[in-house]
Amino acid sequence: MAIDLSETLVIGISATALFDLSVADGVFNQQRKNDPDSAMEHYRRYMLENESQPLPDGTGMPLVKALLALNDHKKADDPQPIVEVVVISRNSPETGYRVLKEIRRRGLNITRSAFTAGEAVTHYLDAFYVDLFLTTNEDDAQRVIDTNQCAAAVMRPPPTQAFQCTETQVRFAFDGDAVIFDDTSELINQTHGLDAFHQSEDERQDIPLEPGPHAKLLIKLSKIQERLPGRIEYSPVRIALITARNSPAEMRVIKTLRNWGVYVDEIFFLGRITKGAVSKGVQSPYLFRRSGRPSGSRCVRCAFS
Repeated sequence: MAIDLSETLVIGISATALFDLSVADGVFNQQRKNDPDSAMEHYRRYMLENESQPLPDGTGMPLVKALLALNDHKKADDPQPIVEVVVISRNSPETGYRVLKEIRRRGLNITRSAFTAGEAVTHYLDAFYVDLFLTTNEDDAQRVIDTNQCAAAVMRPPPTQAFQCTETQVRFAFDGDAVIFDDTSELINQTHGLDAFHQSEDERQDIPLEPGPHAKLLIKLSKIQERLPGRIEYSPVRIALITARNSPAEMRVIKTLRNWGVYVDEIFFLGRITKGAVSKGVQSPYLFRRSGRPSGSRCVRCAFS
């Protein structure tokens, strides 16, 4: 019988986000520069020769560990995992062996994987029911977002000293417009100005905002919150929404979340106050915000605050 993952948060992650493969990538890139025709064979040989060497953590490893730890809260009579992690990599199956071996060595509860030997990962995200794809490659993330299959985020290296992550609680923070919600309202602000934006949002407060590229992820996070032990002061998953909106544009946000059946723990209507200080106060290592790429890009970065 096929597994039901409709109530499970499914994370797809590239091999380079799970583990630090920068040395191996450097070997490949240098050989491609010297002799493009032999670069792939040289890379394959390097991976085979070093497949017994441990791999360092990638930028996505802290999040993966924290999310997998949520399964410890699963009720005994609950048949489905709260979180599922799938490795989806453009490595070949042969070079991917080193990744699989490292997963086993560490005892990570990751049982599903795909190695496409250079083919785009977008072909397989639906097959694995992925809700969020984590990668170190911004072009890959952009392609995932453009196909509208799931949310995608670019994992940036954390600040050496400021970064903190706990495996006992996962904190997420999201931008509002163009991330959780689509950019229609934002375009009114850009085209007609703040006063027109406020008037439009106040008049439309009973009309739910259209979902943005990360709306499905927020909805799924809200669903898994319902499966976790809920305490007022502490929950294994905590969600914050940080938006540049303020009154009278705030009511539409609250009513939209109600319409979606979504509960967030914290919400901040900043009215163009800088988000940096609030992000630090929220203490979320994972801030999903719109990329600084050129206009038209909907790629979202997962930034470490």
